Amino acid sequence: MSPADGIDPADEEALVEAGCELAEMGLLEAAVDCFRMAAELGSAIGAYNLGIALGDLGRWPEALDAFEQADAAGDEDAALQIAFVLRELDRRDEALATAERAAASGDATAAAVVACWRWCTSWDPALEGDLRAGAELFSSARADLAQLLIRSGRVEEGRAVLERGMLLGEVESMLPLGNLYADVVGDPVAAEAAYRAGAGLGDAHAHHNLAVLLDDRGDIEGALEHYRLAAAGGDSLAERALRELEEELSDDE
Repeated sequence: MSPADGIDPADEEALVEAGCELAEMGLLEAAVDCFRMAAELGSAIGAYNLGIALGDLGRWPEALDAFEQADAAGDEDAALQIAFVLRELDRRDEALATAERAAASGDATAAAVVACWRWCTSWDPALEGDLRAGAELFSSARADLAQLLIRSGRVEEGRAVLERGMLLGEVESMLPLGNLYADVVGDPVAAEAAYRAGAGLGDAHAHHNLAVLLDDRGDIEGALEHYRLAAAGGDSLAERALRELEEELSDDE
């Protein structure tokens, strides 16, 4: 029996609860139906959750409509979600302006997001304070703070920031920490551990860098496995490296 069976279609709270249960079960299309019914009744949380579910399905224009409805209904978190969806739609100027408005209204997480997006386009060291303030609120802010510290010569502090991110399970910190271990610290064992942690959370670039490390070590089977996983995750450079390695192995036969 589905959690939606027997739900009163006029009961906003029950529809949202059923939608959440369905989403947890991976039944996103059914969850969308419940959330949409709640949203049509005027539920702000129903519209917000509808946006989340539609985003999980990659239906970004519909997600944008849902979050805008939630925002209009007074959901305080919807504005930042609108900004994220605008980024997915490659409407980056609008996304930044929306995040800035959310930050100006007192949303501290939105302020952290703004700092990250500004850092990525400017590498402005004056953003250090904003990135520090946002590091515990938005995992990318921690990774960007570490990058700023490393770029300004404070390598040990940057390393400590990334290690905290890895300890907290933040995938954004794992690839740069692996790169730091491999390229600066000279610790391939620690680099491998960081890459494997990131790869385990689905980071295609971590798969790629792990493959390079294993290839250099002579673990060809391991390298092939992780090049393939990186390529499957959309890493075009890994796809090319995989092809070159396979051709090299074929020539050696």
